[in-house]
Amino acid sequence: MDMDTNHQVSVGGNLWHVEPVDSKKVELIAQRYHLPLILSQILVLRGIGVEDVPSFLEPKLQNLMPNPFVLKDMEKASKRIAEAVRKKQKIAIIGDYDVDGATSSSVLMLFLQALGCSPMIHIPERDEGYGPSVQAVDDFKAQGAELLITVDCGTTAFDVLEYATKQNMDVVVLDHHEAEVSLPKIYAVVNPKRMDEENDYPYLRYLAAVGVVFLTIVAINRELRESGFYGDKCPEPNLLKWLDLVALGTVCDVVPLKGLNRAYVRQGLKIMANRGNVGLTSLIDKSGISEAPGAFHLGYVLGPRINACGRVGESGMGNKLLCEQNPYQASLLADKLCEFNVQRKDIEAYVLLSAIEILEGSPNKYPIAFVAAKDWHQGVIGIVAGKLKERYNVPSFVMSIEADEVKGSARSIPQVDVGALVMAAKEKGILTKGGGHTMAAGFSLNEDKLQEFYEFAGQYVVDKIGGEAITPTIEIDAVLDGAGVNYELADYLDQLEPFGAGNSEPKLLLKNVRVSKPSLVGVGHIRCFLVSSSGGSLKAMAFRVADNEIGKTLLTSKGEVFDVVGVLRKDNWQGRKSIQFIIDDLRRAA
Repeated sequence: MDMDTNHQVSVGGNLWHVEPVDSKKVELIAQRYHLPLILSQILVLRGIGVEDVPSFLEPKLQNLMPNPFVLKDMEKASKRIAEAVRKKQKIAIIGDYDVDGATSSSVLMLFLQALGCSPMIHIPERDEGYGPSVQAVDDFKAQGAELLITVDCGTTAFDVLEYATKQNMDVVVLDHHEAEVSLPKIYAVVNPKRMDEENDYPYLRYLAAVGVVFLTIVAINRELRESGFYGDKCPEPNLLKWLDLVALGTVCDVVPLKGLNRAYVRQGLKIMANRGNVGLTSLIDKSGISEAPGAFHLGYVLGPRINACGRVGESGMGNKLLCEQNPYQASLLADKLCEFNVQRKDIEAYVLLSAIEILEGSPNKYPIAFVAAKDWHQGVIGIVAGKLKERYNVPSFVMSIEADEVKGSARSIPQVDVGALVMAAKEKGILTKGGGHTMAAGFSLNEDKLQEFYEFAGQYVVDKIGGEAITPTIEIDAVLDGAGVNYELADYLDQLEPFGAGNSEPKLLLKNVRVSKPSLVGVGHIRCFLVSSSGGSLKAMAFRVADNEIGKTLLTSKGEVFDVVGVLRKDNWQGRKSIQFIIDDLRRAA
């Protein structure tokens, strides 16, 4: 593709960018590992070195798993938890209400239960707020808890956790959220994002909380084995059987699928295919997944259903399902999660439409989407913020105005670290609470501070990107003729799985194809065929485009020739092997 076409805006309002690739390196990888050129090209574009190809294509836990003690406080934490197990002390767990929280708390619970413990658990409801609360600590104290473990939360919960230590509880944090310079004065904080971590294993910084928990149970298990704990009465558990939950939490928390995370997900998907977890198996069946689940199913089918209970239902239900051993009870819980997910979709659609009406009906002096209202369910504001960010390609802030405070969620573009923005606003006293990652954050503020926060966030973004929204860019992995797209190519691309953050599905550009037989299907989707100049025809689908320019262009194409960008997927419906192209964008061919 010449440089001019890299600067042409597509029908979907995007720039397309084809990165030049080192052809010598591509040929070297292809020859050394007997791989097709297209696969070798994508590996080079992903920054995979020649020597690293085998560990990327076949990531193995034994090669990527470090000694857990490389993380600060891990030795201390694992020894203390092992001591509680041996002495049969009462252990309490506080988790988060998202999928990473549900899987983290479940992996820890299932492991402790296998050792003969009966840990107590608390997953806060959304209106209680994220992380540990004084009420939860008091409840656990009343039940005799001697050890409190927080998973996927706790790194910045100074007051509550220091209060817990004053109640004579040892507190261990297992987390992965951004840390401040100081840490709570408690027994142990295991978090690869601690400021004082050595970073000899940089990929540990990418771990989801469930990945940190799995490393921790490996350390506890080793400690118990070395102390002679295991025997006929309590055999050593096979830790690998919980990798299905590790994979689920890792994919759904949208952490980069690099290094150890990639091995966790690849191995976890194999465990999931064995259908050993009763609750997860029930949810897979109720969700209509008829094949062995892949990363796509985790992120877009199973994850939203588990998330739904924390958004519009009972927060603890995800953990209950994943720990349930009774198939009948698991079936009831899975049904409930599917119902919650339907409710979540309805509520989300209403909030999204309301937000778009506000944004498009009023002037905006900053390149941000900033909306707040009183009747918006706080459980969906994060999803809506994500959809607004996709629609307008600007950092998005969506807030639910409650009786006592405003609760908000932010999603960002790569050029703006929204976690840092929120922390800066908190330090200035504009926000009462806040934290998050580079691309997503949560926060709270008083209603009378809304205008001040709008001005602060708007100016922060202008300082980073200027006063105009940035035209989004689609990075293209390979340029093909439509005739070169077949089932064999889809098989090759499968070797790059699992796809997710840091390893997205390869974007393919099909040159000079005609759109044939476009028709509306489902709710706003368009089905068609892409016909190449040689006459080859490829099934194609464009999702949720009926109301935008892509949809209108497809439906009125009348034999025009287009370049089309999208991803190739297998479509093995009812056992018939076929492929379809998922259209992301298009533009009229030069």
